[in-house]
Amino acid sequence: MKAVIKGAGYSLVHTPDMVIHNGTTQTTERIVNPESEYLKELPKHIRTFEQAVAYYPNQAYIGNISPDELAAIPMPWNEQECPLTNRYGKFGQIMPQEEFLLLMQACDVFDLVELDAEFVAAHKDALAANEIIDESIMARVKDGVPADKVKELVENEHAEGLYHNGKLVGAVKRAHDIDTNLSAHVMHENIVSKASNVVGILGAIKNAGIAKEDVEYVIDCSEEACGDMNQRGGGNFAKSVAEIAGLVNASGADIRGFCAAPAHTMIEAASLVAAGAYKTVVVTAGGCTAKLGMNGKDHVKKDLPILEDMLGAFAVVLSEDDGVNPYVNLDILGRHTVGTSSGPQDVTTALVFKPLEKNGMKVTDIDKYAGELHNSDILKPAGGGDPALQFFKVVAATAVKRGELEKADIATFPAKYGMVGWAPTQGHIPSGVPCIGFAREDILAGKIKNTMVIGKGSLFLGRMTNLFDGVSFVIQANDGQGDNKGVSEEEVKGLIAKALKEFAAGLLAE
Repeated sequence: MKAVIKGAGYSLVHTPDMVIHNGTTQTTERIVNPESEYLKELPKHIRTFEQAVAYYPNQAYIGNISPDELAAIPMPWNEQECPLTNRYGKFGQIMPQEEFLLLMQACDVFDLVELDAEFVAAHKDALAANEIIDESIMARVKDGVPADKVKELVENEHAEGLYHNGKLVGAVKRAHDIDTNLSAHVMHENIVSKASNVVGILGAIKNAGIAKEDVEYVIDCSEEACGDMNQRGGGNFAKSVAEIAGLVNASGADIRGFCAAPAHTMIEAASLVAAGAYKTVVVTAGGCTAKLGMNGKDHVKKDLPILEDMLGAFAVVLSEDDGVNPYVNLDILGRHTVGTSSGPQDVTTALVFKPLEKNGMKVTDIDKYAGELHNSDILKPAGGGDPALQFFKVVAATAVKRGELEKADIATFPAKYGMVGWAPTQGHIPSGVPCIGFAREDILAGKIKNTMVIGKGSLFLGRMTNLFDGVSFVIQANDGQGDNKGVSEEEVKGLIAKALKEFAAGLLAE
């Protein structure tokens, strides 16, 4: 049995005030140097919602322009005038902050999120008009509380403030008096991840054209940890997201693996479907507040807008073979093992070349590769370079060393077999998986026959191991037969003849 990709969803949430109040770079600066010039200058570099929508990489993320079209736009992209101003795309949407704050409150099931009543009244209709929001979610939006109640929570009750256009409009309360794992800061972080996750998963289900009731299992691969002092990462984001999204027949669990987690999760989800354990599985992830404005100091220093003002979310729907949609080929899997070194060529060999070699393939037998798809427009001003381009160069150089390419091919390999990066620097979000929506479309259209998705992760960040991590998988065109393909008349005759021959041989032996 094969697991096909029925659809994918990619959405962004514009959260400019969370850059200032919740991004780790800013919150750390506020502790270490509260009077810094950076903090004073920061508000002048915040983008409006309209500016964030009209930014080429954001339009690529929601599917309104392709990676090839984005590659043709001169960089820096933040200096280009983008004519696209649609907040909705074929893969998802860019949700404004005011709608998202109300969605956060709708996702809160322990009465931890309080919003100013006037703010709710001003923006409730806008959320209700959102194309993925139904009555079940709107029924969860409360009328709100007086402004002085919100102020009291923040000033005297250790609550985390929620802001819009610089004004305090809500608060996230702590869930426990002394448990730091249930502090207001952590609860804010987790509810943000959950709410953005809901945006992504509802978009994917809409794109896949399936009923919510069809989903049997959800796997979350975000980077947050949900738990308390007795089990800090116990979970479960997946089931909590499924609850709000209305996936009444779904169970689920979380998978963590830093940036490589989405690739790990895709393989496990495809395996569950292929094994017949579940008919439809959704892989999903929400955004990360800690990474908002992560490179903000360099952006401000170079008089750029804060480009890390977006929460990222994605979801992929995998289901039983329908004979049409491309599938995850579980015979071609790469993995960085414990015994593999962390050198670039060793990592690339393990993730790209070994699985291909095992299946009698060469590097040129894959039409497109997707590795670290970080938006380099964000990273270059901070000295981060272009991770996508660098990865493809390493693949090409390794292929030359193995005799699969000529040295002259190194220069052309990235454009021919790779793709530019367009995903926000949200850690797990850029690691290969942003390509799945485009890959599915291109394979269905006959433009390409396959794509290899490579997810890599830095396990050493958790201080438990110095090991690197990574896995890869291949999405390829369906043979059109499905899992229930029949047996031809000739095949039946052949099987009968073979059985009779074996039976006769057995009688003679006796």
